[in-house]
Amino acid sequence: MPETVILIANGDLRLSANQRCWAAQARAEEAVMNAIRREGRDVRRGHPCDPHKGHGFIDSQKYGMEVFRNIPSDAPLVVVEAVWQYSHHLLHGLYTHAGPILTVANWSGEWPGLVGMLNLNASMTKAGVKYSSLWSEDFTDEFFTAGLRRWLAGQPVNHDLSHVRGIGEFRLPAQAEEIGSRLAALLRRSKAIMGIFDEGCMGMYNAIIPDELLHPTGVFKERLSQSALFAEMRQVGDAEAARVRAWLDRHGMQFRTGPNPDTDLTDAQILEQCKMYIAALRIADDFGCDLIGIQYQQGLKDLAPASDLAEGLLNNVERPPVTARGNGRVLYEGRALPHFNEVDECAGLDALVTNRVWTALGYPPETTLHDVRYGEPFPVAGREEFVWVYEISGAAPPAHFIGGYAGAVSERQPPMYFRLGGGGVKGVSKPGEIVWSRVFVDAGVLRADLGRAKVVELPAEETERRWRITTPQWPIMHAVLDGVTRDQFMARHKSNHVQVAYGPDAAAADLALAAKAAAFRDMGLDVSICGNYLAG
Repeated sequence: MPETVILIANGDLRLSANQRCWAAQARAEEAVMNAIRREGRDVRRGHPCDPHKGHGFIDSQKYGMEVFRNIPSDAPLVVVEAVWQYSHHLLHGLYTHAGPILTVANWSGEWPGLVGMLNLNASMTKAGVKYSSLWSEDFTDEFFTAGLRRWLAGQPVNHDLSHVRGIGEFRLPAQAEEIGSRLAALLRRSKAIMGIFDEGCMGMYNAIIPDELLHPTGVFKERLSQSALFAEMRQVGDAEAARVRAWLDRHGMQFRTGPNPDTDLTDAQILEQCKMYIAALRIADDFGCDLIGIQYQQGLKDLAPASDLAEGLLNNVERPPVTARGNGRVLYEGRALPHFNEVDECAGLDALVTNRVWTALGYPPETTLHDVRYGEPFPVAGREEFVWVYEISGAAPPAHFIGGYAGAVSERQPPMYFRLGGGGVKGVSKPGEIVWSRVFVDAGVLRADLGRAKVVELPAEETERRWRITTPQWPIMHAVLDGVTRDQFMARHKSNHVQVAYGPDAAAADLALAAKAAAFRDMGLDVSICGNYLAG
């Protein structure tokens, strides 16, 4: 291995985000470089900081290609992430890099690096690129130091994956087998349409399911344009949008508004968001979509307020009624229209199957994805547990919250990501039993991991503290995984997102997991069950 280690930093496409987050990235990079130097190795950045832009990130695919042309193809390469990043900015270079690759994240909820690293790792897994991965709070702990030392010696960094077991090791309940097999057969026979607004524009390569892998499951894509969504919004009148807002007000949802549209949530922004909700339902109905995904953060962000209010409402069974143009027919009446945030098609397939399995079982079918945002130990019922912070920008359904709509608040989204404002659907997830899962692509194979967890209720001051060190405008879930440690989860999980759905109780959630696993298996996915679930 060449002596000099090359360090690179991938970032956002949005200048405002890169500038705001640069200080945290610079601190993480310095700590990682010092750790490498302590091991007696030279390290240098593979690209300079740009004083005119005010940051040192790779901020486009074009620039990423320029950077990789000047990196020796056999150099040991470290990708340090303290922020959200767009994987396509550097995936091209990682495809052909011949030297060892190490991804490193700071363990912080601030921007956050662990979310960016999980996305990049999942993208490389899909692409078949070999890599090692580490994470740390301060880059001096034994876990990080030992892993770094091993990698610098030319060895891969291996993590404990003993929590992962193939579905073939389990004897699933007969009821679960019947439901899963029946729903999988029905889906393959009757088909389903996944509506996708602007596939891939956030650079999440891992979130795109190749058609040849998706079609055998019975699901087919309807590729839609966000410009069509915006055009449909223009056809919605103010009075109709106001009726959606009035419905939410009557059901107790709070909107924290102010006068300055640059920093506050305004009534005008909310009205536009209600129009998006109506427009999304009408387009979905026009195309016969069983689920949809909006990828607001690029393109649409320069035309309209955030999509997150619409996303959270769509994921809820009880929501403001919307009628078809002209004939008064209520669209998707009495049903959620599953929405997958950021057009994460893996989460979309997961949401569709969850909705159908939970409905068949007679359980409330609300589901959503969350970012795997952060986590810390905290005492729960007299025992210290690692409590994850799951957050998403607002697509969580109010049925997941303590108090439902009455526990939901909409606050203005952060200006560095959401220039034209708008709010999400914020709340604290209710305590209970959940199934977590992730569909992912691994070098040409469609796979699914499933596990069980508990949502716990933390003291109000601890919830507020966790919001302050992450994103206080977003809904939060406090999750304790059953039989999966922090490091095991990080080592295995192939996404920045995790899908969650509640069971009425522990036994019901166990049954739902088994039925969902059986459905995925019979749809052709390679299924694993993670953690403490069923004796083998």
